[in-house]
Amino acid sequence: MRFTVEDIDTSEVARRKALYGPLTEVVRELIDATIRTEVDDDTIREVHAQVRAATDRLRARQSDGPFGVRFTNDGDGMAWGNAVIGLRNAIAPPLTIARDPDGTHRSQFVLGAAYEGPPGLVHGGICALVLDQILGMTALAGDKPSFTGTLTLRFRRSTPLGPLRAQARVDRVEGVKTFVVGSLSDADGVTVEAEGVFILPAWARE
Repeated sequence: MRFTVEDIDTSEVARRKALYGPLTEVVRELIDATIRTEVDDDTIREVHAQVRAATDRLRARQSDGPFGVRFTNDGDGMAWGNAVIGLRNAIAPPLTIARDPDGTHRSQFVLGAAYEGPPGLVHGGICALVLDQILGMTALAGDKPSFTGTLTLRFRRSTPLGPLRAQARVDRVEGVKTFVVGSLSDADGVTVEAEGVFILPAWARE
């Protein structure tokens, strides 16, 4: 498990967000443009060389392995490599997940060309990815971790690319297991229903 603490304050976190966020967003746009471009061959070759050069510059100094989850001294988490919410991960949509006073977690987001499965529709695995994330965050109890035990999905109908909503709430808690239910919806209603069991790992139990 890669959980690390960095000796930084909120101003440094804000500086890094302002630096890396726009870079990630332009790479996200590059992914979308790569999928949908119809420019001529010479332009493709030129862009290939430019992207290769930019990648080599970024690799001149990098960490070993994945980003992990980093915390400030105040306990603020930076899951910036996360595949769903990661600030520095261009394959993340990304989701911003809000918590209501009643404990329900919600997110509104847009899934574009990079998340397509059947024509014009979200890949089923991406639906599972999104729901696993929001159900898992809902299951968290305070500062204790919680890992997916099981995730059961019911695909009620196809999920179209475009604006979507996800939500989740805790159904019940039984010992080290938290049972969470949630859904993925478009403007016409629910497309996927989810039920998950999330487990407090043995190393985190008192």
